[in-house]
Amino acid sequence: QVQLVESGGGLVQPGGSLSLSCAASGSFFSINAMGWYRQAPGEQRELVANQKRGRTNYADSVKGRFTISRDNAKNTVDLQMNSLKPEDTAVYFCNVEVYQFGRNVQYWGQGTQVTVSS
Repeated sequence: QVQLVESGGGLVQPGGSLSLSCAASGSFFSINAMGWYRQAPGEQRELVANQKRGRTNYADSVKGRFTISRDNAKNTVDLQMNSLKPEDTAVYFCNVEVYQFGRNVQYWGQGTQVTVSS
């Protein structure tokens, strides 16, 4: 099993900043990818940003505003969110893909609320 512990999030005014952190622990051979997804009410879960096999991917809507960083030694992934907009309001989920027991397996955090409102 893999445990994901998320921190950060909260309420911020438009134009403000927030940061999210996620730490992975448990039994796995390696981590293939770490990143963040989000889901707004009534919407599908969507990729925000991730790092996978040496490549960094961002949703077009957050490029230039959000920065993802990963610490491979600590198995952590952070998301710095700047210039936040009301449309960034969502539950943000940490996502990890690990190589475990001979196959790739995805795990999800419990989610943390980000609300951008004046």
